[in-house]
Amino acid sequence: MSRHLEIGRTGEDLAADWLVHHGFVVLDRNWRHGRYEVDCIAGKGNVLHFIEVKTRRSSAYGHPEESVSRKKIEHMLQGASAWLHKRCVRHGRWPLYRRVQYDVLAITLARGLPPDITLFEDVYL
Repeated sequence: MSRHLEIGRTGEDLAADWLVHHGFVVLDRNWRHGRYEVDCIAGKGNVLHFIEVKTRRSSAYGHPEESVSRKKIEHMLQGASAWLHKRCVRHGRWPLYRRVQYDVLAITLARGLPPDITLFEDVYL
C-alpha cells in the first residue's frame, strides 16, 4: 500500500473513532456509488452527516480542510443522494433524521504530537 493511501486509511480510522467518541453513530464508511464516494456517513441526534475526511502529515502545504475542492463537495453530494435513494427511498424506510448536512473532518498527523482533529460542519457551498 502506498504511503498516501496508508495515511488516508489511518485518518479514516481515526475519524470513525473520533466520531463515535463524540456521540455519532457511524452508519457507513467508504460508501461508493459509481465514481462517487462518501468517506463516512454518521448520525447524531436528528442530523444525518455525510463526511469527507482529509488527513495530512503536516500543514506545510496547507491545512487538510483547504484541499477539499468544490468538485469534491459536489461528488459528495452526488454520493449522498445515491445513498439516500438506495438506503431510504427505494426501501420506503426513512430514518429518524430530520436534517442532512455535509461536513469535513480534518486530521493532521504531526510527528510526535497527538492527532489534531477538527470537524467543520455544514460546509455545503
